[in-house]
Amino acid sequence: MMPDSFDVAIVGAGAAGLAAALALTRAGRSIVVLEARTRPGGRAFTFAAQGGFPLDAGCGWVHSADRNVLAPLIEAAGFVFEKHSANWGRQSGDQGFSATEQKEFAEAFEAFDARLAAAALKGIDSPASDYFEPGTRWNNLIDAVSSYYNGAEFDRVSVLDYDAYVDTGVNWRVREGYGAAIAAVAASIAPRFECAVTAIDHRHVPVRLETQQGLVSARAVIVTVPTNLLAKERIAFSPPLPDKAEAAAGLRLGTAEKAFFLLAQPEEFPVEGHLFGRIDQTATGSYHTRPFGRPYVEAFIGGRNAEDLIREGEGALGAFALDELSALIGSAFRRRATPIAETGWARDPWVLGSYSHALPGHAGARAALAASVAERLFFAGEATHPSFFSTVHGAWETGLRAAEEALAVLPSLAL
Repeated sequence: MMPDSFDVAIVGAGAAGLAAALALTRAGRSIVVLEARTRPGGRAFTFAAQGGFPLDAGCGWVHSADRNVLAPLIEAAGFVFEKHSANWGRQSGDQGFSATEQKEFAEAFEAFDARLAAAALKGIDSPASDYFEPGTRWNNLIDAVSSYYNGAEFDRVSVLDYDAYVDTGVNWRVREGYGAAIAAVAASIAPRFECAVTAIDHRHVPVRLETQQGLVSARAVIVTVPTNLLAKERIAFSPPLPDKAEAAAGLRLGTAEKAFFLLAQPEEFPVEGHLFGRIDQTATGSYHTRPFGRPYVEAFIGGRNAEDLIREGEGALGAFALDELSALIGSAFRRRATPIAETGWARDPWVLGSYSHALPGHAGARAALAASVAERLFFAGEATHPSFFSTVHGAWETGLRAAEEALAVLPSLAL
């Protein structure tokens, strides 16, 4: 075989690509992982903040930790879990959101979820927002939660897809950072960085991949590219794969961004506290105070509000969050909070969004995107998981699935 010819080429070094690479390497197959970035992990990325503590720019929660395939791997790599539940539905100090109102909101959300579950049983894939109770004062705040949870408001979320998602409610965090943990678990994999794939010719075996660093050939290919890039056909397939582009377009990545503030007087905020910026509108932030007991606030901003702020340019997310917190807590807060970072996944050229949600009418797109092509192209990534989509462990599981599919057909793919 030529030096740039492999059993399997893996496009993307996010969680799905890394999982596939580990499985195929253990099986004794020759692989190459082609990654456009200069680092592994994709949307799992930990960086060092001002003050020396780690921050997760992307995923931060180990969802369904009691069923999460990554949890034992992360612990085995020496990382420490914080196993306290989040306080997302509570308002620290009842600040602008009384205990009675919080109870009413929780009941309204529970009733909304019940209506969605009943609608899903009927099999009609309509927008989730159709099941808001008209005139209820909490609809805007429920929609705000969707903007963080789905990266989109409920009018852009499929009822059937929302119902298919599985979260056991056991959600942990990694003290050293989830992104750092993923990089450590897959440390034995050495991707080719700055090696974006621009075209894949799958008419024959070997499949030929055009990359920034030249031509690569492989008997099989695992594609883990985010849906927004597949929908825009950033990789030219020969022959074309319009069905994949259509499926990916129905699984658009929502917009869920973060901003971080260092606190000069952290003691004025509760450890592991939470604040909604506003309770009367959808365009508001969700604020996690002093995660891990550290002196910072992590702001979550999503949906159309985040899209608008990203279009305004760098600094707009942080400015919005600072305005909201100052209005809620008092104008003096501005002098006690230092912006230290904000994300921009929606303008990142290698993802163009955060995590997938199925648009109304497109709940079946996950299975369509996951289906192999001619038993030589295999597709993985969080968007292809039937129930753990939008999570790292979901992406990881799809990488393992794609590796198994490739291993099953490799003996028949003679060069």
